[in-house]
Amino acid sequence: MPNLNLPPESFRRHDESADETFYTFPRFVEHIDADAIAAVTQIYRAYFPPRASLLDLMSSWVSHLPEEVEYARVVGVGMNLEELAKNPRLTEFRVQDLNCFPELPFDANEFDGAAICVSIQYLTQPVEVLRQVGRVLKRNAPLVITFSNRCFPTKAVTIWQTLGDQEHLKLVDAYLRATEIFSDIEMFQHAPPHGDPLYAVIGRKISDC
Repeated sequence: MPNLNLPPESFRRHDESADETFYTFPRFVEHIDADAIAAVTQIYRAYFPPRASLLDLMSSWVSHLPEEVEYARVVGVGMNLEELAKNPRLTEFRVQDLNCFPELPFDANEFDGAAICVSIQYLTQPVEVLRQVGRVLKRNAPLVITFSNRCFPTKAVTIWQTLGDQEHLKLVDAYLRATEIFSDIEMFQHAPPHGDPLYAVIGRKISDC
C-alpha cells in the first residue's frame, strides 16, 4: 500500500475523548448553506443512478439526495441514533464509530455507490475506512466525498486543520490512491464569492480487495 508519509500525530484531535460522547445529543442543523447543499445534490444526481443501492457513510438526519430520484436502498451509518431515525431517505441504518471500528458490516460488492458528506475530516483512520468502502462497492461504483471549509475544530484531525481548501482536495485524493482500490479520480469545486464553498473528490472502484 502506498505510504501517505504522514506521522501518527497527523490524525490526532484536540479532543480525544470518546466520539460517542460528542455525538450523544442530536444536531438537527445544516452544516453547509443551501447553495452548497444544492451542489452536493447535483453531484449525487450525476453519479448515483435511479434504483441504485447506496451507502451513506457518516450519515445524519439529511442525506441531500435528489428528491425526484428513487433508490432501491439507502443505508446510513452514523453516530447518532436520533438523527439517523429522522432521515427520510434511509431505508435502514446503524450506529457505528468508524474511528474505533472501521470494518463495515456488509458483504463485498453490495452497493452501487457510496457517499461521505462533510465528514471526511473526522476520520482518524481514513485509508482503512475507505478500503472498507471499496470492499463493499461493486466494480466501477463511485464513492463521492464532499466537504466544505467548516468543521467541528476539536474533532477534526490535525492534518486537516493545517491545510487549506486546495490541499484538502489533494489530501482526499491521496487517501483514495493509498487504498489501491480507487481510480479514475475526479475533483470538483464550487466556490461562490459569498457563502460556503463545496469541494468534491470522486473515485471509482477498480480493484477487488
